[in-house]
Amino acid sequence: MSKKTLVIVESPTKAKTIRKFLPPGYMVEASIGHVRDLPTSAADVPRKYKGESWARLGINIEDNFKPLYVTPKGKGAVIRELKKKLKEADRLLLATDEDREGESISWHLVDILKPKVPVERMVFHEITKTAILHALEHGRDVDMNLVYAQETRRILDRLYGFTLSPLIWKKIAYGLSAGRVQSPGLRLIVERERERIAFRKSSYWDLSAHLSAGERASSFNAKLESVKGKRVAGGKDFDPGTGKLLRGKDVLVLDRDDAEELLNGLKKAEWKVLSIQEKKSRQNPLPPFITSTLQQEGNRKLRLSARQTMRVAQRLYEQGFITYMRTDSPVLSEEGLKGARNSITSLYGDDFLSENPRQFSPKGKGAQEAHEAIRPAGENFVHPEKTGLEGQEFALYTLIWKRALASQMKSARKVSTTAKIKAAESVFTATGTRIEFPGFLRVYVEGKDDPEAALDDKETFLPAMTEGELLNLLGIESLSHETKPPARFTEAALVSSLEKLGIGRPSTYASIINTLFERKYIRKQGTALLPTFTGFAVIQLLENHFHYLIEYSFTSEMENALDAISMGKIDRIEYLKSFYLGKDGLKSKVEEREVGIKPEDARTIHLSHLGVIDGIKVGKYGPYFIYEDIHASIPEDIAPADLTKEHIDEILEMQKNGPIPIGIHPETGENIYCLTGRYGPYFQLGEKTDENPKPKRASLPKGKTPRDVTLDDAVRQLSLPRNLGNHPETGLPVFANEGRFGPYISHNDESRSLKRGDDLFTVDLKRALEILSEPKRGRGGNILLKDFGKSGPSGEPLAVYNGRYGPYIKMGKKNIKLPEDKREEESIKNMELKDILEITEAALAN
Repeated sequence: MSKKTLVIVESPTKAKTIRKFLPPGYMVEASIGHVRDLPTSAADVPRKYKGESWARLGINIEDNFKPLYVTPKGKGAVIRELKKKLKEADRLLLATDEDREGESISWHLVDILKPKVPVERMVFHEITKTAILHALEHGRDVDMNLVYAQETRRILDRLYGFTLSPLIWKKIAYGLSAGRVQSPGLRLIVERERERIAFRKSSYWDLSAHLSAGERASSFNAKLESVKGKRVAGGKDFDPGTGKLLRGKDVLVLDRDDAEELLNGLKKAEWKVLSIQEKKSRQNPLPPFITSTLQQEGNRKLRLSARQTMRVAQRLYEQGFITYMRTDSPVLSEEGLKGARNSITSLYGDDFLSENPRQFSPKGKGAQEAHEAIRPAGENFVHPEKTGLEGQEFALYTLIWKRALASQMKSARKVSTTAKIKAAESVFTATGTRIEFPGFLRVYVEGKDDPEAALDDKETFLPAMTEGELLNLLGIESLSHETKPPARFTEAALVSSLEKLGIGRPSTYASIINTLFERKYIRKQGTALLPTFTGFAVIQLLENHFHYLIEYSFTSEMENALDAISMGKIDRIEYLKSFYLGKDGLKSKVEEREVGIKPEDARTIHLSHLGVIDGIKVGKYGPYFIYEDIHASIPEDIAPADLTKEHIDEILEMQKNGPIPIGIHPETGENIYCLTGRYGPYFQLGEKTDENPKPKRASLPKGKTPRDVTLDDAVRQLSLPRNLGNHPETGLPVFANEGRFGPYISHNDESRSLKRGDDLFTVDLKRALEILSEPKRGRGGNILLKDFGKSGPSGEPLAVYNGRYGPYIKMGKKNIKLPEDKREEESIKNMELKDILEITEAALAN
């Protein structure tokens, strides 16, 4: 019997890629992620442990914090298959990812499979033939320091979350949670919102002159800098908390009258160049991507969330396109340097290649330099156009490829020109920037969170001028400015702040942000992250009673301790005891303070800028406030900093005076009212009575408030959904309606979004049928081949789609690959519901 080696990886995609590089005699199987974990609910706890005091935690705190590991649902079949394959092998290679999680999975596999054959850990940071064959020759033992580090993090997160979360359930609302990294992350977002609440607007004016030098020279703009030797105030001179000038600022603050008076005096003045100054500068390229910077640029440039970025990067890694995507080291290996520099020479020439290879040092707190930077795999970087990738995978690979190349290119050389221009007793400044040599900018320009900052990399030209030269005034205008509140975090900015403060690790940022969304602690408005009132309440409770747990320094020091445990420098059991047990431990602090926390206080957020009301309450049906004997809901789409006295007055007025009459419906003769509910203001047709318990309702048009809506607005909105007529094939009605994601057409459980240029209130049946005839696309752009409606075993939607890797079944949230003999177009066309259910049943059984 020939010898066989079993190789275990985490995912089927990774297994498929690795198989291509292995010689005969190797079997590659996937564990499909973790094979054991702590119990997630009481139902997961084995019967013999249910009576233990620590069973809910899943950690035996009485026995040196020994974790209780259970096999997750659905993993039994996977483990049985791995055991079966292991019986055919005379060697086991554990090829899970080269980080703490991967090391932990390998250890659990050994503990469960109990192999009687030699076992080695197979480690690689990219899935290329060279890397895989090298890893085969350089196996090692499972690194127990890494395993203990992962286990300690998991235990610490469980102790933190499972001890604090029940307290939050009792005091605020069931289903909420606190987390070791999640809560400090939420605190950052809440504190930024408080800064916006405290912000006081300041107004100031300045002048902008439109000038030219000579008849043929191009025109340019110059900004007022000083008057009678005194600098004119700008936005940075004001205190955002008070709206007043910062202490010690000796500047001239212009109001409208000052600006107009100055403007009129300058119209007839002589405009002369006082000085011209040129300054040369170099702009160096940024390092190749690490996990955090990839998440930031994925958000800025591709509008991907941190979670989406990591999912796409995972697929690229598993298909062998990039190196491992969880790393905090910006260092390139010799192979990486060679790949980048060869690509630069062949594509852009030696003129763009840096004289010497560039290497970068990590900047974030706690960087471990455990792995190489994220780059294209191998020593011959595949050009994005030759990868065969599409969509998000193509876009992210291109970003990684460009950033890796840019890191080894020459610096950009720029020339900045500053012209000082005198007019009467005023001095204006004009600036220009010329790129003398683009260097790395030929390939890559970093994204910016601030649109104004994005202009810094653009060229702006000034015409040739000489000192003493007279200029032509083409026009001059006074400009009004208002200071802006601190910008809310985007995902990119939040990741950057977490990294700078040393909160969490880059590999956890995506899951942290996702948890904040799942708990409804934050929501998105465009790209900005807004805290909800629930998020405010949770942070308020933690600040008032467990402030040290959400201190940024405490969380950062905890990360450092965990890293020290991974290197064997700190005893993990002693660390866990000091955190959780004893007089100052988390367990006793929660027990001690729980009694003194009143739910009414915990559910009340005090916002001083709202005046008469005694705080915003967080209730089962959303935020509300009480004034005298009035209970009034606050629309959930209003952020805490955007809630004003005017909003409160408007809500109170509607509550006191009842619904606002809008007019009489021209067709039904019923009254139309405007009311305010949990989700904001809405129209209602007629009164709510016993005979009419659910009168028709419709949301207000976008951008309209109860004060400015018209009867026409109400009639149009209440006309939805519009019945456009019956479908010629089914005889069933076709509707035009508006939903959460915009206007759409619907027919018999089928829906399609309206196209750009189509109007919800004028689209007709003919156009609707055209839109419905187009192939339906799934979330990732996949084409619907056959729809079986809500026919799944539990009533979930069931359909066949054609995706990037061929046809598959989508049942609810599960994707199930079609068997090879069922993938032809004719087979799919003839499939019946029973055929699909047989395939899904067989797939789920395995």
